[in-house]
Amino acid sequence: MPNSTTVTEFLLMRFSDVWNFRVLHAMLFLMMYLATLLGNLLIVTVTTLTQSLHTPMYFFLRNLSVLDMCYISVTVPKACVIFLLDNRVISMVGCAAQIFLVILFAFAELLFLTIMARDRYVAICQPLYYPVIMNPRACVQMTLTSVFSGLIYAGVHTGNAFRLSFCHSNVVHQFFCDVPSLLKLSCSDTLSNEIVIFVSAVVIVGGCFIFIIMSYIHIFSAVLKLPTRGERGKVFSTCVPHILVVTVFVISVTAMYLKPTSNSPTTQDMIISLFYSVVPPFLNPIIYSLRNKQIKEAIRRVMSRMLYSGK
Repeated sequence: MPNSTTVTEFLLMRFSDVWNFRVLHAMLFLMMYLATLLGNLLIVTVTTLTQSLHTPMYFFLRNLSVLDMCYISVTVPKACVIFLLDNRVISMVGCAAQIFLVILFAFAELLFLTIMARDRYVAICQPLYYPVIMNPRACVQMTLTSVFSGLIYAGVHTGNAFRLSFCHSNVVHQFFCDVPSLLKLSCSDTLSNEIVIFVSAVVIVGGCFIFIIMSYIHIFSAVLKLPTRGERGKVFSTCVPHILVVTVFVISVTAMYLKPTSNSPTTQDMIISLFYSVVPPFLNPIIYSLRNKQIKEAIRRVMSRMLYSGK
């Protein structure tokens, strides 16, 4: 039986081997990628240049946009390459880097969404304490803590995955490298890996999700007490899409990472992975920012300023 030293590279999977479908998938991925970069870059630019948007909420939106641009850039460009070219190879180092970055950005994304839910909770339910609780120093500290804890979290899972021996196959049944797919290829005992994944998912992912849901329950309770239907409708129309995006993100992550590794690989796994690796970065600018009246007005002002200066 070959040992881990014989595996120096992995082969990623496509959704289809039919050329027409490969081109279609590449075009769809590329359009989503460019739309994600454009939308998030627009949010970063507008929230940076507009002085009135230098508040904690837009500070976190700006950070989330930067994170989303990095997050989707880890998987989609490489996926487009394997869709269009005959070369599906990714090196061992490249696979490790992809796993590390995907986990880092997914973890940071979850923490950012949790912080943003708390920001809205404090703003609506404790408005008098908002300037004290969400002061600039606290916002920076929460952001740095999210990133540094993500580095540690990603390092632990990546290190655990690559201490294993791979001898069953070098075909990763996914369009990017991820831990569940690698565990299926290992000829080592993966029980400890599965326990670490399960415990961390339940404690961290489950804890963040419960915190987010509880925050929005308190927000909705406070909103129902508002005197006018228009004010209530405005908050509900903003918060409900947030909850839907978070729910899809969390469910897809848990479905992939808590699924038994003995299950046979299917296209369904690849589709599920889209809902935590590609869809959130694509939807976040639309859900969190571009539907926001202040963002829309700021975009118009920035565009007008650019057009005026260009004359």
